[in-house]
Amino acid sequence: MNESGNTPSSAEAMEDLLRAELAQGDVILATARPILRHLLAHDEHALFSDEVIARIRGMMTSLARQLMLELAKTAAIGDRGAFADERQDELAVELMEDTALLGHAHALIIEAQMADRLQHRSGIDPVLSPLMQELAASNEQATAASAMRVVAAQARFMQQVRRMEVPLAELPAELFHKVTSLLDSHGAEHSAAAKETRKRLRKEFDEGDGRIGQITRLIMAMGKKAQRALAVDHAGLAIFTTALAMASEQDRNVVVLSLGENQCARLALTLRAAGLGPDAVTEQFLYLHPEVTLPEGFDSLRVERAIDLLGSTSLDMAN
Repeated sequence: MNESGNTPSSAEAMEDLLRAELAQGDVILATARPILRHLLAHDEHALFSDEVIARIRGMMTSLARQLMLELAKTAAIGDRGAFADERQDELAVELMEDTALLGHAHALIIEAQMADRLQHRSGIDPVLSPLMQELAASNEQATAASAMRVVAAQARFMQQVRRMEVPLAELPAELFHKVTSLLDSHGAEHSAAAKETRKRLRKEFDEGDGRIGQITRLIMAMGKKAQRALAVDHAGLAIFTTALAMASEQDRNVVVLSLGENQCARLALTLRAAGLGPDAVTEQFLYLHPEVTLPEGFDSLRVERAIDLLGSTSLDMAN
């Protein structure tokens, strides 16, 4: 019963269900990062698969090694590999303490895993989707060149995740600056070189040159046709999640994590907030979660209401 004493309508019941599932999903997302940090520190993998833990640990070691190799380069160390070998593990442990960095690495792993799953289940190529084929063959030279750069970046991304690597240059700006700041404390015996390395790396860094920056520019260049990027079977997962984040004004990592099985309410609301009609939302679920049925009354949910429901969440992924 509602406050007026009347039986709640199907629309109200549907919204209550989505709100409850969204809140439950938010708790899972909010606690995932500190749990990951604990598991990485204590080797207890009960809540996350061994593969996820191993890949995150590998990614942190990859970042640490890159920093130490850059420092060795600036300091003119003869054996840069040995220099990095001696120092990377200690730095990697400190990187594992940063929950925002762990969350980003987790999202990259989930994205790659889902891309592989879609390829095996539905034949959706993780690199060269129908949309990317079309754009790469465009008569507009700039569009074709931009599309080919995205294809190359996406191919590298899939390979890097398999190798448990995260290039420094591919980090979001905020995380890049946090990671490079650690040079000051982990290069104490080469303080001048550490300072110079940090300045050089930051001067060379351009977030827009990274994979997500390139995808974002490509979607923006599509103009009114960008709506076609909101179909995962046509656009491929990387383009789809980027376009979905842009259209719904959600953080891309949160959008990627909403692909998880316990985040269906968030995914449905995000798709609707991006402007997809109920039939289009249902179609996307057939690819992403074919076993899930949207709640009765979902077709009555307005875009503005979906935006409001997403905006009411207390989820904070900044830390």
